[in-house]
Formats: sequence, C-alpha cells, structure tokens
Amino acid sequence: MIFNMLSDIEIAQGAKMKPVIEIAENMGISSEDVEPYGHYKAKLSEALYSKLADKQDGKLILVTAINPTPAGEGKTTVSVGLAQSMHKIGKNAVLALREPSLGPVFGIKGGAAGGGYSQVVPMEDINLHFTGDMHAITAANNLLCAAVDNHMQQGNELGIDQRRILFKRCLDMNDRALRNIVIGMGGKINGVPREDGFQITVASEIIAIL
Repeated sequence: MIFNMLSDIEIAQGAKMKPVIEIAENMGISSEDVEPYGHYKAKLSEALYSKLADKQDGKLILVTAINPTPAGEGKTTVSVGLAQSMHKIGKNAVLALREPSLGPVFGIKGGAAGGGYSQVVPMEDINLHFTGDMHAITAANNLLCAAVDNHMQQGNELGIDQRRILFKRCLDMNDRALRNIVIGMGGKINGVPREDGFQITVASEIIAIL
C-alpha cells in the first residue's frame, strides 16, 4: 500500500481558513477589540484585558520541555494537537504560542509553528513577517546597541569597559558567521573597536523583557 504523505507546506496551503473577525466573534470578542492584519491575522486591543477582568478565569495547560522526536514533533505540535482535541470534545479552548523566529531559514527547516495537521496557518506569513513585531524588536534592540557604542565614541562619560559589554545586537536569522564579530573598524570616525556579535531576535534582551 502506498500512502501519499503531504508536506507541512502542502497541508498549510490546502487549509481553508476562517476570517479572523469570525474567529474573534466566536470567542465573544467584538470587532472593536480586533486590529486585523489582512483577513486571517489580527492583534487584540489592550483594553480587552480590562473588559474581561470580571470574567471567570479559565484553566491553563502549560506544555514545555519536550524533546522533539526524529520526525520533528515537539512542544508546538503537541500544543496545537491538544488545543484541537479540546475543541473536538466541545471545550472552549484557545492556544497561545510564542511568535516563532524567522531563524529556521524561512520555514525550510521548519517554521516552529507545528507540523502536519497540527500546525498554525498561514504558514508563509508566520515564517516571513507576520505582524512586524519581530522587526520592531530587532530595531529596538539594535538601537540600544548603537547608543552604547555612540556613547563610548562621544567620550564615554559612564566609563563603559568595551571588553565587558554583554548586550549583543540581534538579527532574526540563524547566521552563524555573525555570532562573533569585531566592530568599530575603519579608523577613529567609525567608533571604538571591540568584540560584538548577533543573537537571534527571539533570544535577545528585548524579547526577554517583552
């Protein structure tokens, strides 16, 4: 017997998605608290939290610390499958995942949003730009790094020791060639030479704060 096994991307592209406004309404969230990003993605307003303050809390199931199998099933696939099964038996279940990184090479290595029939869609949007949050975090993190280097360039009033700076720049891509670099080369006008490096955005200091 021969089985035609679909790839993750084929399954994702074949999924029939519901408009995100409809999904929100089914959860009891009004359109005024939904900020759409196209038809199938949205953010929720900050005001929604206070609107739900008097509602009874639901139950939280935390899925963590699972070593993926050789086929790649891990925390996300289990979490998605668990939410699907809860919904299947009539529970009002909502799944919350950390936004995946662009690091796994735009989804070629796996988009960290589940797999098979237990994945989050639209896959391409999640693996590329989604809502732009990762780009904003990357920019904020690197702005702070630039401020530190500019401070040292402009006289270093705080006496920062460039050999002990742990706050690294970030880039949301697995680029091992940038993990350890030297910056400030090219003469005095280009800053104070020192060792630096790029972390992946989801491992940055700013994402930890967020």
